[in-house]
Amino acid sequence: MTIGSTLGRYLSLRFFNTIMVVFLAIIGMVYVFDFVEMLRRANGMPGVTAGFIAVLSLLRTPSVAEQILPFCVLFGTMAAFLDLSRKFELIVARAAGVSVWQFLLPPVAIALLIGVLSVALFNPLSAEMKQRADVIETQLFGRSGQQQGDTTLWIRQRSVDGEAILRAGRSLESGTLLTSVTAYVYESDGRFEERVQADRATLLPGVWKLQNAEISAPGEEARQVATYLLATDLSPDQLAENFLTPDSVPFWSLPRLRQESEMAGLDSTGFRLQYQTLLARPLLLVAMVLIAAAFSLRFFRFGGIARMVGGGISAGFVLYLLTKMVADLGGSGLLSTPVAAWSPAVVGSLLGALALLHQEDG
Repeated sequence: MTIGSTLGRYLSLRFFNTIMVVFLAIIGMVYVFDFVEMLRRANGMPGVTAGFIAVLSLLRTPSVAEQILPFCVLFGTMAAFLDLSRKFELIVARAAGVSVWQFLLPPVAIALLIGVLSVALFNPLSAEMKQRADVIETQLFGRSGQQQGDTTLWIRQRSVDGEAILRAGRSLESGTLLTSVTAYVYESDGRFEERVQADRATLLPGVWKLQNAEISAPGEEARQVATYLLATDLSPDQLAENFLTPDSVPFWSLPRLRQESEMAGLDSTGFRLQYQTLLARPLLLVAMVLIAAAFSLRFFRFGGIARMVGGGISAGFVLYLLTKMVADLGGSGLLSTPVAAWSPAVVGSLLGALALLHQEDG
């Protein structure tokens, strides 16, 4: 027996509504907590009102919403399954010959739909709002978060004269002004040419202008120059894009930024990993649905509901931690970006399906 269209629409609407209610409830709590925290940080700043902070928190919230979307799907699916069991609707459907795999078609379809829409539509909006929030935060607090701890900036570039690696103690004006600069200059054939240490470097059209520079070349004595010009193919826009965090770049712009970063000699690992992670999001949401089903498709009269819910939440958090851990390995280059992005979703889906097979057919 196949699931009927009426039952399919009913279940789809139930699951969608439950997931959206959970999503809006959690996002509301996130917004309130972020608003209170931002008010605390901005306390005493002249001209900063509560309304301004409310808008800033509103701009920050969608990026957080993307991070917690898998948990919303997990909690919403579990709540929907438990409610169907409590009202004996699940029992009636099974008595009518509907298997668990047919019963899972509506929530899996809803998870895929939410995943695709979140990547294609919600992510570009979220990224744009996060960029605006980052600009406001920079004006209020400095480059918060990114400037705490080590602020060293590394830039690898190519030019007509060869390659160069620049290390700066601090960067200003979106990277076009660097201080405490050390440049390692290589010839076109890859041989090391010289090291240049300067107080500051300014990006001009086609060149870096290093001031108060000391030049050290192999086999030669160090010499001081007032100005040293280093050829570059970098533009201010490319440097500004390099300062963007991957999660603040819209999905549709990630391939272009990745290609431009690679052409400029900049590290594009973050952009590649973010792109693959977004592509894998629909499958990750499906994995959350399967995990939720494995821990909540149980009749209420059998008891142990609290234990099942706790197990489902724990499994979801383990999958989330696995996703973050593998993403860190991918970001550091220890794993390829497709493997780092797709493996948690694939493994989670397979384990969820295996658990259901053991429960239903084992």
